[in-house]
Amino acid sequence: MGSTTPAIRGGAGRRQDTRRRGAVVAALMLAMALAALDSTVVSTAVPQIVGDLGGFSVFSWLFSGYLLAVTVTLPVYGKLSDTFGRKPVLVVGAAVFLLGSLLCAVAWNMGALIAFRIVQGLGGGALQGTVQTLAADLYPLAERPKIQSKLSTVWAVSAVAGPGLGGVLAAYADWRWIFLVNLPIGAAALWLIVRHLHEPERENARQARVDWAGALAVFACGGVLLTALVQGGVAWPWLSAPSLALFGTGLVLVAVVVGVERRAAEPIIPGWVWRRRTIAAVNLALGALGLLMVAPSVFLPTYAQSVLGLAPVAAGFVLSVWTLSWPVSAALSQHVYRRIGFRDTALVGIGLAALILCAFPFLPYPGSWWQPTLLMLLLGGALGLFQLPLIVGVQSTVGWSERGTTTASVLFCRQTGQTLGASLFGAVANGVLAARLGGAGDLDSVTRALDAGTPPEATRRAIAGAVHAVYLGAAGAAALAFVVLLVVAPRRFPVLQD
Repeated sequence: MGSTTPAIRGGAGRRQDTRRRGAVVAALMLAMALAALDSTVVSTAVPQIVGDLGGFSVFSWLFSGYLLAVTVTLPVYGKLSDTFGRKPVLVVGAAVFLLGSLLCAVAWNMGALIAFRIVQGLGGGALQGTVQTLAADLYPLAERPKIQSKLSTVWAVSAVAGPGLGGVLAAYADWRWIFLVNLPIGAAALWLIVRHLHEPERENARQARVDWAGALAVFACGGVLLTALVQGGVAWPWLSAPSLALFGTGLVLVAVVVGVERRAAEPIIPGWVWRRRTIAAVNLALGALGLLMVAPSVFLPTYAQSVLGLAPVAAGFVLSVWTLSWPVSAALSQHVYRRIGFRDTALVGIGLAALILCAFPFLPYPGSWWQPTLLMLLLGGALGLFQLPLIVGVQSTVGWSERGTTTASVLFCRQTGQTLGASLFGAVANGVLAARLGGAGDLDSVTRALDAGTPPEATRRAIAGAVHAVYLGAAGAAALAFVVLLVVAPRRFPVLQD
């Protein structure tokens, strides 16, 4: 490999190089599993955690705090990996994640656990961004779909297995083991990275000036705005003083970020991320993807339980089938984009996704379990055809020194889209429920009432109407992504030679 890509060095020749690269790939898959599992594994153990530590009124921050920390650190880690290399960023990030896991396991109250989850998230941002960047570094363009499909499979399996694993550990061991199991997995990943990943020394790394002021400004701005989106309409009304104060502070911090980054020699978020048509289009399109993903992942389980009358495990199955078709479709997408290009392949995928999402409100009421299951299977296939060509394509338009920043910006936009989608679609669902039920209820109260049995017929129809509205909103997000790619993205991505 050239001087600007990670080198898997070995005196025994190409075979040893292949073994070393295989070891690094194994480490990346383990790191990806850690990041993916930690987003879902805690969910089923919440009753045990609350019963032991208390703090029911703030337990949602176990998830929000982690996701906020991951999201706001992505741009920082992306720039640092372009400056100092992927290996030190990944090693430090994994170490911080494991420290956070150990601290979570010894937490003495809910406040401490939330704080330590944020520490985990500070390391998780490095895991997510740097793993995706290294995957592109290690493989030439023709082979990148292989590693990306492997990572997609790891993410899918972790998403399906996470809630079940968390439930088993909480029921038969102790909820603290949810965090302790991270330690041997993370230690194995760290050992493989330290031993087998070798990057050429970067001549300018020692003289590089890190934009710490920009990093702090980005972290503060992202944290304030995302907190306003996460808590708005939940902890306080949208037009209340806390909400308006957070949004106002966030807008001021946006101006601070712009001012600091314009003056920085090496800004954390460089202007070329948005000036280049390809990167800007992919950022916006994957932001819309994050937005539309909220519809099934958040609202479908409630629909399956309350409208279809399924048990929680069966409702989880209805949702999980898209994680089966997504990686398969992603792996096969290379045969399409090699013929028609990255942009047109993504247009086909997101166009199909829009049609599938539009079909959901036309399902018969109350319907049968296989109908939404089939739609989710098709949706996963469509989104696999959409996401992977964009990620592989945009990573192929930049060199090594810009790939970390580019990958981080894409992941940051997707995460931000998910946060915005949760707030936006939550407001839509609650509005429909309030209109249908005469202002007597929201989705959270309906979800808690499911434990008491099947809701009344009027409530079931109201939930169906709310979820239908959310799916139409998700179809609108898919249409937005389609238009952005069609208008902003070049038909042929300016791919650099390997």
